[in-house]
Amino acid sequence: MLAPLLLLWPMSVVLTWLVAQGIANKPFDRQLGEMARLLSQQVTVQAQTDGTPRATFVLTRGMAELLRTDESDTLYYQVLGLRGEFLSGERSLPVPAADDSSSGQGQLRFRDDEIGSEPVRVAYLWVNASGTPASSPTALVQVAETLGKRSRLATEIIKGVMLPQFVILPLAVLLVWLALVRGIKPLNELQQRIRRRESHDLSPIDEREVPEEVSPLVRAINDLLMRLDRSIGSQKHFLADAAHQLKTPLAGLRMQAELAQREIDAGQRDPQALKKSLQQIARASQRATRMVNQLLSMARADDASQAQNHQDVNLARIATEAVRDFVPRALEKRIDLGYEGPNTGTRHPLGLMVHGQPVLLRELVRNLVDNALQYTPEGGTVTVRVVDDPFGQVVVLQVEDTGPGIPPAERDKVFLPFYRALGTNVDGSGLGLAIVREIAQQHHAEIALEDANLRLRPGQLVEHGGVAFGPGVRFTVRFPAAAAQAPVPAALNPPS
Repeated sequence: MLAPLLLLWPMSVVLTWLVAQGIANKPFDRQLGEMARLLSQQVTVQAQTDGTPRATFVLTRGMAELLRTDESDTLYYQVLGLRGEFLSGERSLPVPAADDSSSGQGQLRFRDDEIGSEPVRVAYLWVNASGTPASSPTALVQVAETLGKRSRLATEIIKGVMLPQFVILPLAVLLVWLALVRGIKPLNELQQRIRRRESHDLSPIDEREVPEEVSPLVRAINDLLMRLDRSIGSQKHFLADAAHQLKTPLAGLRMQAELAQREIDAGQRDPQALKKSLQQIARASQRATRMVNQLLSMARADDASQAQNHQDVNLARIATEAVRDFVPRALEKRIDLGYEGPNTGTRHPLGLMVHGQPVLLRELVRNLVDNALQYTPEGGTVTVRVVDDPFGQVVVLQVEDTGPGIPPAERDKVFLPFYRALGTNVDGSGLGLAIVREIAQQHHAEIALEDANLRLRPGQLVEHGGVAFGPGVRFTVRFPAAAAQAPVPAALNPPS
């Protein structure tokens, strides 16, 4: 704040000097103009013997004394005739421009000029004889005065204005300094309070002891602390659940390994028992591996930096690749796994492009297909479908099965981490649908859950041809279509 004050001070000096010059000129210009008008009254125009007008000027004794009354400055006057001939006064006084006489005859004017090298202030007017047309020749009357009195008056004004500023400016600087120190003191205290906090203390900052101007900033920081506290709390809860879920397969691994080791140490050579233990170890390790992979997928879905790698992705191609990868598993469970949607043989099928992260979109489709295969009984059907929007606004992905379905009361809970629907004996971690929801939110997609077969209730199974069918589940994910892939109106499409 001191820098602007020091910059404004010389600007104030310059402006004060200009204002003082104007104030000092006004009374002296008024006096100088009165003298010019009095001299103009002494100019007379008479007709000569040949009929041409001729101006004459007679300086009275009173006017001569008036021109000599000023002791501090020198007064000059000049009178020129109708044809510019010199009549009286100072010959060296400069004459105004010739075209100046045509505008405003009889109007008093002022200008700054010089006589020799001395600056003067000049009052002048063009005089026309009474009764003559305005276009007739005019006489010139000028009165000039040196600038001594004006300079002294302007200097006195400057002193009267600027000298108090030399006292006021340091006082203002001192007051500003004290006010800033006092105003910043609560901020310094707030800074020290924040610095003394422990790293795990995310409680809100007390707003009652901060300045009113900083209260919005403190409220914003408190809002950030609350969101950070919730985020850290959810991460801790997730890690605790993950550790708890990993305990089961790891404990099974350890138990089966100890059991097999005990049988070997006891000298038992039962191949079937050893084979059973190894199968249990393989199953537990597979479950632990799946759990770790899904935890890594969950962490990758939560990573905000993945949004920087978004690009236009062919959703139909990703869906067909996922179906192809799960065909062996579907054959093992005797499940009819199929794909329905536009042909993906072309390079860029119209309307199937979404803007997203390819790895995450592939993970979303794989988790939906994996979830459907897990809960569909042998002989059932799983269908992956990509639906093209004719208006080019969305691209719809659907995965439906003929499993037992999900009750309406649990449909919001199945997207929570580590939650598994009650009454199912399927081996899983409960992370698949949570990963699906996280990836869908990152891609601004809407996900919906409904029964695939409305004629059956959730949990109800019907046998047909030795195969159990249930109401099933249909997951529908609506992605915003990529802007570059908006369909072209039919009228603009040339015939093939």
